Amino acid sequence: MTKTKFASVLLVLCLALSASSCFTLDHTVGKGAQGSEKHEKRVWYALWGLIPITDFDSKDLAGDAQNYSIKSQITFLDYVINLFTGWVTINSQSVVVTK
Repeated sequence: MTKTKFASVLLVLCLALSASSCFTLDHTVGKGAQGSEKHEKRVWYALWGLIPITDFDSKDLAGDAQNYSIKSQITFLDYVINLFTGWVTINSQSVVVTK
């Protein structure tokens, strides 16, 4: 394999590993959000998300609401944070509760 071809393969591999896709998880509680009031929190994990660091319960953000929506996602800001924290050791995820 030539050096140029090896460098190209290595570059594609690095891009593929560093550009994992965005994901969004939507949850509906009751009838879902009845208004537009939003509460956001960043949740922290270690070891690829296996070990939660932040003590988090979406009910805390929802308060007394019986109907609300939860959106968990890795945003662009989370990707930037995860890039600097080493992706393996500590990573973050954004959670938004809409009442």
